[in-house]
Amino acid sequence: MQWKHLVDKQSTRADLIAGLTGAMIVLPQGVAFATIAGMPPEYGLYAAMLPAIIAALFGSSWHLVSGPTTAISIAVFAAVSPLAEPGSPQFIQMVLTMTFLVGVFQLILGAARMGLLVNFISHTVVIGFTAGAAVLIAASQVKNFLGIPIPRGAPFHVVIQQTIAQFGSINPYVLFIGAVTLATGILAKRLVPKFPYMILAMVVGSLVAYFVNASYGVEVTHIKTVGALPAHLPPFGIPDFSYDTLHKVLFPALVVTMLALTEAVSISRAIAVKSEQRIDGNQEFIGQGLSNVVGAFFSSYASCGSFNRSGVNYAAGAQTPLATVYASIFLVLILLLVAPLASFLPTAAMAGILFLVAWGLIDFHHIFAIVRTSRAETVTLFVTLIGTLVDLEKGIFFGILLSLALYLFRVSRPTMEASVPAREEGSYHFVDAKGNPECPQIRIVRVNGSIFFGAVDYVRSGLMQIDENNPRQKTVLLLASGINFVDVAGAEMLEQEARRRRKLGGGLYFYRCNEDIYRFLRKADKLDDIGAGGFFPAKSNWIKPVYSTLDSDICRNCKVRIFSECHKELPDGEPRTA
Repeated sequence: MQWKHLVDKQSTRADLIAGLTGAMIVLPQGVAFATIAGMPPEYGLYAAMLPAIIAALFGSSWHLVSGPTTAISIAVFAAVSPLAEPGSPQFIQMVLTMTFLVGVFQLILGAARMGLLVNFISHTVVIGFTAGAAVLIAASQVKNFLGIPIPRGAPFHVVIQQTIAQFGSINPYVLFIGAVTLATGILAKRLVPKFPYMILAMVVGSLVAYFVNASYGVEVTHIKTVGALPAHLPPFGIPDFSYDTLHKVLFPALVVTMLALTEAVSISRAIAVKSEQRIDGNQEFIGQGLSNVVGAFFSSYASCGSFNRSGVNYAAGAQTPLATVYASIFLVLILLLVAPLASFLPTAAMAGILFLVAWGLIDFHHIFAIVRTSRAETVTLFVTLIGTLVDLEKGIFFGILLSLALYLFRVSRPTMEASVPAREEGSYHFVDAKGNPECPQIRIVRVNGSIFFGAVDYVRSGLMQIDENNPRQKTVLLLASGINFVDVAGAEMLEQEARRRRKLGGGLYFYRCNEDIYRFLRKADKLDDIGAGGFFPAKSNWIKPVYSTLDSDICRNCKVRIFSECHKELPDGEPRTA
């Protein structure tokens, strides 16, 4: 409820407009999604009522709208249809029981504060997933926009294939209605941005369709409408809690839970990128869980964040979650009072509106920025986008796995840069060794990153490369302020490297080592081999004790002399004569 201070006259007006727009959008969607799920058509509308209100009030996103979705509907049908006849009372009972279990699992994850899993969904993955989902939204409406038969829920490539194959069968009347609606929406948004352009576009599209049908006849135009809807509230009922039913739907409920949470959090983050709002993953889990637990008792099948409705909600100017509350109230009123009028709303007009929504969801600015700045992020972006087009449920997982793999690759290769002391008198900092003379016996290396199990081999190879490049550089000083973490494997490697260098006649030393890392090495009993005296704090005279361990014969003939001690005496204490 951190948004309650935003509620005022202006926000209420904006939320009411967004709510009315959302209610009109969900009418045909709810019916279609319920059909996909194998449920009676009205159950799709039930899932967009009470669950949407609870998810909005108890979640963290101000714009996320929950309800029936394509992915969840497909998952529900796939999970329960082998167990019961779709649409039958037994099927409905099993779906409602599964919905209850989905809510319980979501609540458990939220209470266990597993929302941190959201942090592993990178910004690039969210942008790619959003763009892919937007394309899918548009693809799902091609058949309604062009008036050609394409199987419901057809994959993206099938939609493209069928569109090309049936290009000559496009219905010009349907296309005209869709185009008029789309053009009206675009013009209204540009010319009168404060006016609810989506509602205006739907009204204009409906009126044009009415006159076209009146002029040519429905048997000629074949302009389809949403159709009349049943006018009653969601009935109260108790899910089937018998052992047999619980046992059958337990595993499918786990699958739907992960899919629903991934979609909900991804959508909320995608909208948050535009609204600049902070998302609390734990709270989002709890909001989604409560919505499904309560929804199971009010004839609602599993719901989650909806890309279509959330995009419409944000694009329509919603300010607070009250927009979702108003949308649910408007949906109830529409269902009770004007359900028959839905028969005048053309599906082609709805398709035109959803084209506008889909276009607005694609973040072209950030996509072009990513392409310009990072090749790795660009690959992640397009893998997520294309993966989403191939399989909505798996697309974001592909993106997450790839982004994590790239991250692990980067952190497994900490930077190791050769450095030398700055030449300024009394200076304690170091500069890049490139273009500057180095001590023939001491290699100074700045390490930035973590020395953990994944980076051990890389760091070890870098340290051994020093011996190959210059065998006389047996002593290594690590500028350790950039080392932020060392695990057991890293500590073992540092211990082995210290022993190896002592056998060579040199040593391993640390300058400005993090106190936490020092304590960890001490607890791990690694200081005996590394040497407690080998750690030097900031602005300490580290060169004096290290210089005394060097080979005097090499120093005697050295012309570099980058340290002040080099000009006074040799490492064995003999005064320097020349």
